[in-house]
Amino acid sequence: MKKVLTFLFCIALFQVSNAQFGKLKKAAKKAEAKVAEVTSGNGTAKDDIGNGLKEALNEGVGNAVDKLSVENGYFDSEHKILLPEQAITVISKIKKIPGFENADKKMTKLLNDAAENAATKAKPIFVNAIKKMTIEDAMNLLMGNEDAATRYLEKTTNEDLFNEFMPVVQNSLDEVNARSYWDKIARAYNSLPLTQNMDPELDRYVTNRALVGMFGLIEKKELDIRKNKTSRTTELLSKVFAKQDKK
Repeated sequence: MKKVLTFLFCIALFQVSNAQFGKLKKAAKKAEAKVAEVTSGNGTAKDDIGNGLKEALNEGVGNAVDKLSVENGYFDSEHKILLPEQAITVISKIKKIPGFENADKKMTKLLNDAAENAATKAKPIFVNAIKKMTIEDAMNLLMGNEDAATRYLEKTTNEDLFNEFMPVVQNSLDEVNARSYWDKIARAYNSLPLTQNMDPELDRYVTNRALVGMFGLIEKKELDIRKNKTSRTTELLSKVFAKQDKK
C-alpha cells in the first residue's frame, strides 16, 4: 500500500513539476520576445531605426535650410544675427560721423544677408554629417530626450561643420560687401582720438550664429516629428517613431 501511495505521489509531483516547467517555458518565451522587441524596435529592423532617425534629421535640415536661405530668412526670424559686442562698441563711437548714422542697422542687415546666402550651400555639409551616424547611435537616440538627435548631430559634427561652413560664410560676407563695409567702419573708428584698434572677427562670429540658428530649427522639427504623428510624412517615419510613442 505504501508503495502504491508513494508511486501516486511521485506521479502527482511529476505532473506539478511538469506544469511548473511549462509555465517557466512560457515565461522564458515571453521574456525572449520582450528582448527581441527592445532590440529590434518593436519588430522594426535596426536598419529601419537608423534610416528613420537619419530621415528625420534630413527633413529637419531641409526645413531649416528652406526657411533660413530665403531673403530675410535669418533677419526676420528668432535666429536673427545681432552685432557682436565689440562691433556695437565700435559703431556707437562713429555714428556721429557723416555717412555712418545708420551703420548698426546696415551692418546687421549685411551679416544676416551673408548667413542667408551661406545657408543655401549648407545642406550637403549637414547631409554628409548625418550619414556618419551609426545604427547603435540611432537606437539610443530614438528613445532619448526630445532633442536627442539634434544634440547628437551638434555634438559630433559641430567642429567639422564649422570648418566646412566658415569658408562659405566668408565668401558670402564678401558677396554682400559686409567685410568691405566693416573695414570702412573700423578705419573710421581707428581714426578717432583715444581709441584702440579694434577689428572683431566677423567670419567666426557669423559662422557660429548661423549654425546656432540652423540647429535651432532642426531641433524644432525633431520635436514636431516626435510629438505629432501627422508630421511623420513617410511610412518609415511613422513606423520608427511609433516605438518612441510607447516609452
